[in-house]
Parts: sequence; C-alpha cells; structure tokens
Amino acid sequence: MAVRVSSKLWREYLFYKVKSGGFGATRHCSSGAQTPIAPLPKKIPHSSKKGRLFTGTAIGLLIAGGAYVSTADEATFCGWLFSATKLVNPLFALLDAEVAHRLAVSAAARGLVPREKRPDPSILGLEVWGRKFSNPIGLAAGFDKNAEAVEGLLGLGFGFVEVGSVTPVPQEGNPKPRIFRLRQEGAIINRCGFNSEGIFAVAKRLGVQHGKRKLAETSSTSSSSNDEVKQGGKAGPGILGVNIGKNKTSEDAAADYVQGVHSLSQYADYLVINVSSPNTPGLRMLQGRKQLKDLVKKIQAARDEMQWGEEGPPPLLVKIAPDLSKEDLEDIAAVALALRLDGLIISNTTISRPDSVRQNPVAEESGGLSGKPLFNLSTNILKETYILTRGRIPLIGCGGISSGEDAYKKIRAGATLVQLYTQFAYEGPALIPRIKMSAELAECLERDGFKTVEEAVGADYR
Repeated sequence: MAVRVSSKLWREYLFYKVKSGGFGATRHCSSGAQTPIAPLPKKIPHSSKKGRLFTGTAIGLLIAGGAYVSTADEATFCGWLFSATKLVNPLFALLDAEVAHRLAVSAAARGLVPREKRPDPSILGLEVWGRKFSNPIGLAAGFDKNAEAVEGLLGLGFGFVEVGSVTPVPQEGNPKPRIFRLRQEGAIINRCGFNSEGIFAVAKRLGVQHGKRKLAETSSTSSSSNDEVKQGGKAGPGILGVNIGKNKTSEDAAADYVQGVHSLSQYADYLVINVSSPNTPGLRMLQGRKQLKDLVKKIQAARDEMQWGEEGPPPLLVKIAPDLSKEDLEDIAAVALALRLDGLIISNTTISRPDSVRQNPVAEESGGLSGKPLFNLSTNILKETYILTRGRIPLIGCGGISSGEDAYKKIRAGATLVQLYTQFAYEGPALIPRIKMSAELAECLERDGFKTVEEAVGADYR
C-alpha cells in the first residue's frame, strides 16, 4: 500500500511541476508565429544559483526516492523508514532532554513515526494472562505519561506499551531541569516526580481509543471463538498497561491507587501499582511487608468489586525498586505469592551510582538512574525474585536493555516479558526491529535450542 501511495504522489508531483513550469522555462512550438524570446541575462545572481542548486538537489532526491519506492516491496520500504529515523537522532541530541522527550511523544501522537508492517518472528510470540503478545518487547512507563501516543507507539512494533505513572490529581512534578543525560554511559538521571495530567485526562484519551477499537471490532466481518486467546488488547494491536501512582501531597496512598483503579482499569490490559519511584517522598516505604500487603488487598478489592465481562478484571502487577535488600525481596515475594499477585516489574530506577558513572559530574544530580549502568543490578534483583517466587509469577524485566542479547539475558534470568526506555530515548524507533529481527533476540533463542520464549524463561536457574 505504501508503495502504491508513494508512486501516486510522485506522479502527481511531476504532473504539477510540468504544468506549472516548475522545472524551468519550456518552449512551445506551433505552426504560427512565435513570440520573441527575451535574451538571457549575462550573469545569474548568486542567490539564484543557490536556489536552483537547492531545487535541483531536492528534485534529484525526489526522483531517487520515487524510483526506490516504486521498486521496493512493502517490507523493504518499512525497513528503510526505520533506518531513516537514525538521521533525526542527532537533532534530538542537540535539544534539552525534556524538550526532546516532548517532541518525541508529540511525533508519535501525530503519526509522524514509522509503522511496522513486517510480522514478528513467530518464535517471539507468547501468551501471558490469557493475552497473546506478538513479541515480549515492551515500552516502560515514563515515556508516554499521559497516554497521548499509544497508537503510534504500538505501531512501532512494541509487543506492549505501558503508560503513566498516572496520579489522581494533575501535578507538575519536581522543578526543572529534572532530566539529565549521561551520554557516554548510555544512561539518564531523572527526578520528574510523577508529573501527570491526572486520571480524568488520561481516562478521556483511553476512552476514545477504546471506543475506536470496539467500533472496529463490531464492524469487522471476522469472527472468533470465545475460547481463543485474546488477540491484541484494549488499545488495538498490542497490549496496553496502565501504571498508577500517588500524588505527592496525598496523605492516603491507598485511596489514590483505588481511585486510579476505578477510573482506568476498564481501559487496561494490565494494571501496575508503582511503589518504587525514588522521586516521590515516602513512596518506597510502601514496599515494606505489612504496608505492601495492606495496599495490595485494598487495590484488589477495588478492582474486583467492579463489573467485568467474560474476560474478567485486568491483571494487577507491582513495580519494585532495584535498591532492595535480600530481606526486602523475601517480604515482597511472600506477599506476591500469598495474595496471588499477577506479576512484578523489576525494576524501577536506582538511587545508587555504579562505578561506571561516578566519574561523570552529572552523576551527582539527585534522582533515579536508568540505562546501561542499571543492567547488572536490576538483573540480579530479577534473578533473586524469580528464585524466591519459584517461577510461579510472571516477571517483567526492566533496566538497562540495549540489545537483543540483553533482553535474552533478562529472559534467562526469569523475565517473561521485558521493557525498554533509556536506549529507546537514545536510539529511537530503529532500536525495536534491531532487537527483534536483526539476528538478535530471535537468533539467541534459536542458537540455544529454544522453540519459544516461554521455554527460555528462567533457564539459568531451573
């Protein structure tokens, strides 16, 4: 389709340029008298030369692009579009980190990003919580905080996208600047502090998307059995997670989370309770055994008291910090097993500063560190949690993934699914097909004799 549309646009452009004389003067011959042609100026102005040079270059690029589009198949053209996004990354790098982030979200919201048309390798498909994921690669919460760009981000080829954290009442978050790049280390420090437009704004956006999805399903002529695994999610193709947080000044954390569940769970394929951000005072105290148990009970009750269809309520997960002791992890694992939590996300950002970043002056900034330096710490916590929960609870591995090999290591350490953020911020859309398709994750699985992702989960500790 992209090839046909591009070819049509190219033909229309050529027709317009010829008709309007845009390619320069043309001579019209007839059997009658001809209009005298004025002599050319002896010297072409310098500005005119530059203009013609630019026009000629543009026309040459258009001709080359048109020729490429007209001969390329859709998969090849799709790959070219993803590769072309690498040309834009240096421009984003020149901008303030938060400005660049806002522009990226805006571009995805407006469909100004490539859309993946190529099917995922079949080896990457898996089923979790009765839903079918086309691949285990997800986008972590924090990128699309207010659910502005769900469709565009899922269209990039992520198996799932998590929005949020969303707070009940809108809040600005911490003062700016609050996002800092450690470019050489492939890391970011942020102290955003749950900047959010609030649950009502997010619920409105998700409601519109949900309505479009239902309309498309109703108008579709395809039918499916009730016994089939759910294809995609409530936001369309791909799975949507909603991450819920508490307001900074709230004195009743449980009430904040319950309000989020009541307002947003109907649009979510899974829910996440964020009790591990280092940028909201007192939040991490909710990871204690008693506090977490009481909180999860109240949230589960709020979710279960709502009316649900045949597919039931969305799974409930808790996102934990990487800066936990063995005793803390044991407590969390015990609560998760006792209350039959549907999953854990491991992990959030770290307040520690590994040796690899300490020489960078930016490392002195307060906030949570994400990216490559977090990989080993978060993977060790993932491994310990997998062992403590005895593989009974799906785990999402998050922290420092920058390649298919990294994703594979998380899976072998116990992750059923994995999430990206920092490397996606640095590398852009081209990262996603590279991890999935360019002989990385799929090749790792095949290399070690695994036929599915599920077979590899926790392989290092089984």
